[in-house]
Amino acid sequence: VTTWNTREAPPAHFMIKIESFSVLEKYGIKKYETKEFVAGDYKWRLIFKFNGKDSDYISANLAMADTSLPTNWEVNALFNVFLFNQISGNYLSSTGRTLCFRPTKSEWGISKFISRKVLSDPSNGYIIDDSCVFGAEVFVVKTEAVIERVLLMNVNTYYNHALEISGFSQLPQRWVSEEFDAGGEKWKILLYPKENAEGCGSHVSIYLYYLGTERVQTCFTICMKNQFDDKQTRRYFFSYWFSASSSSWGRPVYIDLATISDPNKGFIVKDCCLLNIQINVKAVARVS
Repeated sequence: VTTWNTREAPPAHFMIKIESFSVLEKYGIKKYETKEFVAGDYKWRLIFKFNGKDSDYISANLAMADTSLPTNWEVNALFNVFLFNQISGNYLSSTGRTLCFRPTKSEWGISKFISRKVLSDPSNGYIIDDSCVFGAEVFVVKTEAVIERVLLMNVNTYYNHALEISGFSQLPQRWVSEEFDAGGEKWKILLYPKENAEGCGSHVSIYLYYLGTERVQTCFTICMKNQFDDKQTRRYFFSYWFSASSSSWGRPVYIDLATISDPNKGFIVKDCCLLNIQINVKAVARVS
């Protein structure tokens, strides 16, 4: 049974008004094919079946009517059927279906479009003065999809990178580590020692920065060692897909400036900060 939506706007591509609707049943007319109409640069027609396989329902089909198509043609189209409610002034619309039309299957439709009982009940507003109005929208789906091929390489390598950053109080606003290798990929550490990367002067920011071009799934932990008490060491865990367009990930509010600047807290000792980056490269996606 068709799932319906309701809207005020009429169908965009085709409408048909059937007058003397009762004549169809009176004379046992089982099928009616509409004239051709154009949608999406193709010719179509609607086919209504009034006494089909499911005789308690009226079926509504869409058929390709274009005869100038090349051999082995294929057209994908989103198809909606409409029925006008002459009391409310609204249109019932079937839930759109994307259908594939080809030489071996040039007609698709809805076998249980609407029940004869519901359609024929005057209080429902679909048949007034023995006439009713149907409609259709056909939106051709252009084959312009971007195709991505991915080869997932199971790397699953671990790497531990230790950094001893001296002269911490003299670092520039943005400090970049030397390049290092992990999991067959190249990385750097980005550190904002005086304010976070968003420009707020309350926290230090730390990021792992990827220098490659592939997509790399990585789990990593950034540790700032507490040189007085290892239990107070700051550790943050991350999981991220790195790529050329998403090359850095970390924590913009890693540690507040008041804490890291306090010589009694143990994060900066003799103007030296100790970082440890634990990297687990899970997989590399080779995209083509």
